[in-house]
Amino acid sequence: MATQDRAATPVGGAALGIGLGGVDADSPGSGDVKARGYWEQAWRRFRRDRLALASGLVIVLLALIGFVGGPVAANILGRGPNDFNTNAVVNYSQPVDPFSTVATDSGGTTLYVLGAADSIGRDEMLRLMYGLQISLEVAIVSTLIGLVVGLFLGTLAGFYGGLIDTIVSRMTEIVMAFPLLLFAIALAATVGQRLNSYTLFGLTYPGVLTLVLVISAFSWYYPARIVRAQVLSLREKEFVEAARMVGASDRRIMFSHLVPHLVSTMIVLGTLTVATNVLFEAALSYLQVGLPPPNPSLGSMLSDAVNFYLTQPFLMVFPGVILLVMTLAFNLLGDGVRDALDPRSTL
Repeated sequence: MATQDRAATPVGGAALGIGLGGVDADSPGSGDVKARGYWEQAWRRFRRDRLALASGLVIVLLALIGFVGGPVAANILGRGPNDFNTNAVVNYSQPVDPFSTVATDSGGTTLYVLGAADSIGRDEMLRLMYGLQISLEVAIVSTLIGLVVGLFLGTLAGFYGGLIDTIVSRMTEIVMAFPLLLFAIALAATVGQRLNSYTLFGLTYPGVLTLVLVISAFSWYYPARIVRAQVLSLREKEFVEAARMVGASDRRIMFSHLVPHLVSTMIVLGTLTVATNVLFEAALSYLQVGLPPPNPSLGSMLSDAVNFYLTQPFLMVFPGVILLVMTLAFNLLGDGVRDALDPRSTL
């Protein structure tokens, strides 16, 4: 009888529906448990960081405004970011005030939600939307290229060591020794003039490919150094020795056994690097060596607004605020992702 009572009585935390040590009970008293994996635990920690979660939502909103809102607004208004209203009866020697309308020669009015951006009456709102799209496009693509190149070179250097490690390390140090901004200006002003005509079958604006290549050239060395250091440690682990014992090739060990351990590091580096590349692109465009005019860019809009900063300061405020919000959101997201992917995090 006592044996039957003990068998019928639920035992341990499963009876109370309590998950201990990363194990959840599916239902109280069921006795079934579910283990939480690494990525599930990381997601649970990330959701508790409200600041990082809000930053991620801000980035999604900015991407929607740039990639979706820009084309939709241009279709509704009937003009693009580089067009000016030839029918407007107004002297564009000074930009139009924000949220204003101007008369047209047909007797109607034309609305400029954020005013006209310059002396030829281009729409400020449209140029901000398309400039946001181009900034995200250049920063994200160049970051991905830099991460892939850095991951590849860092893995090779850390795994093989010797001559390969020496070559990669010296290449990294040489690139780090260059004054980045001056060298990027030189590349954009020379090689960039030949590449500006390439638009990838009309998918991008002229000059985007140049910016991506220039920024990518200086986005790989930091990931390469971090990956090399991690691979130097990982290659001595038991699972690598076990893979060698069963006859796995060097390529299989590197890309099937070592690279998966580097994914979390690459994600954190990527979110933080995008913010840096957004500012890098804006700096090049501000110095007139980025996107060629009259194409919209947040940096070039800041440069053009210098002519009107006393009479129409809002022309500097709008692109400046967007750059501030975007870089801050990526940095906060990167901090949150770093904490979430750290198993020792208390979030």
